[in-house]
Amino acid sequence: MTPAARVQSAIDLLDAVIAAARREGASAERVAADWLKTRRFIGSKDRRAIRDLAWSAIRLCGEVPETGRAGILALAAGDPALAALFDGSNYGPAPILDGEPVATAGLAPAWLVERLSAAGITAEQGAGLLGRAPLDLRANRLKTTRDALRAALPVAAETTQAPDALRLPGGTPVESWPQFAEGLFEVQDTGSQLTCAALDVRPGEAVVDLCAGAGGKTLALAAAMGGEGRLLACDIDRARLSRLAPRAARAGAPVETQLLDPGREAVALADWQGRADAVMVDAPCSGTGTWRRGPEARWRLTPQGLARYARTQADVLRIGAGLVRPGGRLTYVVCSLLDAEGPDVVAAFLAANPGWHAAVPDVGAGTPRGAGLRLTPWDDSTDGFFFATLHRL
Repeated sequence: MTPAARVQSAIDLLDAVIAAARREGASAERVAADWLKTRRFIGSKDRRAIRDLAWSAIRLCGEVPETGRAGILALAAGDPALAALFDGSNYGPAPILDGEPVATAGLAPAWLVERLSAAGITAEQGAGLLGRAPLDLRANRLKTTRDALRAALPVAAETTQAPDALRLPGGTPVESWPQFAEGLFEVQDTGSQLTCAALDVRPGEAVVDLCAGAGGKTLALAAAMGGEGRLLACDIDRARLSRLAPRAARAGAPVETQLLDPGREAVALADWQGRADAVMVDAPCSGTGTWRRGPEARWRLTPQGLARYARTQADVLRIGAGLVRPGGRLTYVVCSLLDAEGPDVVAAFLAANPGWHAAVPDVGAGTPRGAGLRLTPWDDSTDGFFFATLHRL
């Protein structure tokens, strides 16, 4: 494939990503996988080059580009070598015309930039949300220690603030390593590990992970419990929850699972009402703290979608609180930096529930925000999170 043909392919891929974003559809990763599946003739080196070019445009453009060509032209505006590939050659992009649409660089759509600013995030800080993320591992305490894992890995790894975390360059093929197959580690961002530490689970406790998804935080909680006690992982997404069982088996983690029916969670969890020592509420959210991994997510989010998230977050926090015994605790987590999804949700809950109070956890990182802590790429070298630990009197 010629360099010009790669550029045209990146334009076509970006068009597919833009179309999905406008209908709040699939992620760019999913779109790219599907797009490439129908183009098996493209070699691995070309695939990487096409994807890198499309993702560079995604990171550059704040507003959704009018077209994929407009997005790639925004890159070309600062790269003469790239601009020269718009030469009209066979399978390449047509020459650049005077006055044709070119996307504008920026952090995010204007309304979202305003919300981030209101949350105390400057434009300079916001740029950190669009960098490239490293790859963090969590040593599985049920089978090893961080030091032992670090010595066993085939490449050098750095430690981070989380007690079980190791950091590698992004894209390291860790899931092909024997240590992964043996269950010695899981891939988990340091920030995510720190939010689990905030719940401070202990061996022998009864613990619920209410919005477990595929179980990343569940497995961290299981390791902290030393395999002792009772740990229930719940979710409304059957496909995601089904991925937990093989992961738990590989990790040697005893975990129960419960598929929930939206609107009937209390029925399914009747035996747990007021009985859990600790509850993790990793609420569905906009993901503004994870743009380093999915930068096109800022194109899919709308004010209406954000409002829906906030309502859902209030609901799951209420459901989770109902499971906590007197004297127990709950950690509320969102991978968002918007106040509407973090501090505001917790403040509303505390105002309506005087039998609860917040205690800011000491996890060795984070900046106070409302009743909790905020983690960011620029201050903590993690994904962006807000979390708060609430105690029932």
